[in-house]
Amino acid sequence: MRTLFSNLRTSIRKRFFAGIRHVANIDDTRDIASQALHLQPAVSGMAELAACQDLEMPYFDVRRSPAAPRQRRPLFITGRFRSGSTLLWQLFRAIPGCTSYYEPFNQRRWFDPATRGTHVDPTHVNVTNYWAEFDGLPQLGALYDESWTRRQLYMDARAWNSPMQRYIQALVDHAPGRAVLQFNDVDLRLQWLRARFPEAEILHIVRNPRDQFCSTLPRRELDVTSLRMGDFQPLDGFYLLPWGRDLRYFFPFLTMDDDAHPYELYYQVWKLSYLFGKVHSDLSISFETLVRDPAREVARVMACFGLTGYDLDKLVGLVAPVQEGKWRQRASADFFGAIEARVERQLANYLGALAPRRELPRAALMAG
Repeated sequence: MRTLFSNLRTSIRKRFFAGIRHVANIDDTRDIASQALHLQPAVSGMAELAACQDLEMPYFDVRRSPAAPRQRRPLFITGRFRSGSTLLWQLFRAIPGCTSYYEPFNQRRWFDPATRGTHVDPTHVNVTNYWAEFDGLPQLGALYDESWTRRQLYMDARAWNSPMQRYIQALVDHAPGRAVLQFNDVDLRLQWLRARFPEAEILHIVRNPRDQFCSTLPRRELDVTSLRMGDFQPLDGFYLLPWGRDLRYFFPFLTMDDDAHPYELYYQVWKLSYLFGKVHSDLSISFETLVRDPAREVARVMACFGLTGYDLDKLVGLVAPVQEGKWRQRASADFFGAIEARVERQLANYLGALAPRRELPRAALMAG
């Protein structure tokens, strides 16, 4: 009887907490939690606590944890989807002594032959596979979480995600030479990467947002001006809507209205990614400049990150010409410009409210 009661209690407990977890993950619950957190004062004591962690212990037989070993110096490539980040991954893949990992968080789970498939994007010229560098890493399956591609897309230096940190560290440790990790989903996580991997260097790539947005749309003829968020799901091949749903909990000004044009949300996310990339990277380059003058740009990138012994002609040969300004075939400059101007005003208003107020001279205050 006691065993029966215990089993029943365990079953009810599991179902109860499964229900709570389900409710906690729906958007309405996240809305409530986000609003509640915004109303609470920020935790103030953590910085002081962190500053004290290296103080000597008063008890000789109680030891602090040994200092972590110095990390190897990985290179993180960061850029939005369709920004040219795959081209950078190819360049580093062709350099002796580099192990270049393609999109480590990709849902195809490159480390698992059963899920990664065999196809490659035909627009990725000279690419035959994405996964060779992941072979021999089945242990990544115990750490990988598909939600990394759509949840917690913003992470500041204090964010905690131990499985993600250990997953990245495993890739760094597995590389026989220098590890190069190319991401499309960490622009807004760069503060966290800096804090958790202080030895790493970061290369950021950016592309004209109009061309970048249009390159995410289907190739068939499409009236871009008529697009609406409420009807965009079938055309959303690069996760704009999931990104908007997650990031609005951190950036409440993001536009998710059904009647809005999707380029408004796209440009909002693009601008945030650009700002984070410029602030937190060691080097930020543009896709257009790389394609226009590959010899100069490739040499500049390699010099910045201390890489030598590469074949410049071979790397330049990987850079295929790309027509710039193809967005003009989709919509007018006035159309895109009006949306961009609205977003810029909105972002300036938001960031202006967060910036510390400038102290005015007392005489000016008295005169007022």
